[in-house]
Formats: sequence, C-alpha cells, structure tokens
Amino acid sequence: MPTQFTLNGHPAKYDGDPEMPLLWAIRDEFDLAGTKFGCGIAQCGACTVHIDGEASRSCVTPVAAIAGKSVTTIEGLNNAVGRAVKHAWTEIDVPQCGYCQSGQIMSASALLMAKKRPSDPDIDEAMSGNICRCATYLRIRKAIHLAASSVAS
Repeated sequence: MPTQFTLNGHPAKYDGDPEMPLLWAIRDEFDLAGTKFGCGIAQCGACTVHIDGEASRSCVTPVAAIAGKSVTTIEGLNNAVGRAVKHAWTEIDVPQCGYCQSGQIMSASALLMAKKRPSDPDIDEAMSGNICRCATYLRIRKAIHLAASSVAS
C-alpha cells in the first residue's frame, strides 16, 4: 500500500519500503537534494525537515510515519518565516562550508514559527541538536535574531 502525504505543498505518494528513512525517499525518490545525510542517527541535524510544521530528523523517520502528514524540505520552505530566515542567513553570511545549513535553516524556521521573539537561551536550546563543524553558531544566533525582527516588523 503506497504511503500518501504532502511534500512541499503537493500531494505525494511513495510506493516502496515503508520502513525506508524519509531522508532517502526525499533525496532518491523525489530528487530533492537539499536535505543532507550527516550521521544517520538523528544527532547532527543535517537531515532536518518539517513534519506538520515541526522540525524532525528525516534520517530516522520511516516513510510509514508520515502517512497523511505534510512534509516541508528546504526547497519548499517559502513562507514568510522561511524567506526571512534564508534572507538573514545571506545577510549575516552564516555558512562556511554550508553542509549543515539546510538543517540549521529548517530548525531556525521551526523555532521562529513557534516563538516570534526567541531569547539567546531559546535559540541555543532549539538549535542544540544541529551540529556545525565550522562553528558558525554566533552567526546563526545573529541571523535568527535578524529574521525574528524582520518577520515581526
């Protein structure tokens, strides 16, 4: 039985192994390469997507778990918050190597959708599961504050 869900605002159907991690379905079956493989055990955050608006690790989420749900990847993050976060990332020049950035942006967007004006501790807590080997954490925090101020204005 195919798994039906919404992917980036469009109906989607996956007719393979229901235990396949969502990450691989997104990348290999739907040809969306923005969601990255990092660790495969939900520890690094590179694979972060939104499932029904909540930041989730796609590397450990079986496709069967998203039946009837809405999945948003970095490619589909086009709401006001997502645009503000992407703009702030560019404005602050957050990335160094850039590998973790789609997961960072997805986590930051989920945070700002839940909390319009996060404090530094709020940001640190929400972003703690996203690892950046280049250590751009201070720029990430600055970009989240910039995005929050632009969405709130």
